[in-house]
Parts: sequence; structure tokens; C-alpha cells
Amino acid sequence: MKENLVHSRTCVYNLNYHVVWSVKHRNKVLTPEIEVEMQSLVQEIAGEKGFIVHLFEVGERDHVHCFISAPPKISVSYMVKMLKGITARKLFIKYPELKKSLWKGVLWNHNYYVESIGSVSEENIRLYIEKQTNSY
Repeated sequence: MKENLVHSRTCVYNLNYHVVWSVKHRNKVLTPEIEVEMQSLVQEIAGEKGFIVHLFEVGERDHVHCFISAPPKISVSYMVKMLKGITARKLFIKYPELKKSLWKGVLWNHNYYVESIGSVSEENIRLYIEKQTNSY
């Protein structure tokens, strides 16, 4: 990960996080096509907002795992808010039928799980996230 260090004005390191969030009511709506679109959107959002998404996987078609790095000045809640909000809005535009298959047209559950990488080795997190890929 040393090659991914980014210098900001006050630090020369990034914090790493494993972030998980789910579809509202765990509806299995994240098809392979939507997953490909989301991977592209997540990378675009991260680039615009100043953080890095190293890994992104959809698990069981109803939740998402991300391995994210960011300078300390960017909060986890901000990153998750940007990822969930922008992906939902853009997916609803591209796939209008998606909104109809969800209760009250809400894509993401309000909750999310975050674990800072440090308590568990980075390699273990990578392996865990990579195993979330489902064969459809």
C-alpha cells in the first residue's frame, strides 16, 4: 500500500477502511449489469471527491463491500454519503425500472458498517472482499 500514499498538506498517509452497506430490505436487485455500472460510478465518485476505492464487490446481489483509502481530512461518513447518494441517483436515471422494484423507491438502507484497517490485516480484508463476488 505504500505506493498508494498521497501527500496532503498535513499528512503523508491515508487511512484504510472496509465499508459495507446494503439494499433497503435486502432486496436482491443488484444484477451483474448494475454491478458493472456501479464499479464505474464508484471509481468516478472517488476520483472527484479525493479518495481511492481499491476494491468494490457486490455480495449476494443485495449488499456492497468497498476497500477505501482516504486522507484523514475526509471523513468516512462523507465518503459513504457520496457513494450511496450519487450511485442511487445515477442508477435510478439509467435503470428507471429499478426504482419500481424497491419499496418507496429507496435503494440503500440508511445504515452502513465501517472497519478501519489496522485491527485486521489489509491482505485479509482484500481476500474477504474478493470472495464476495457471486457467480450469477
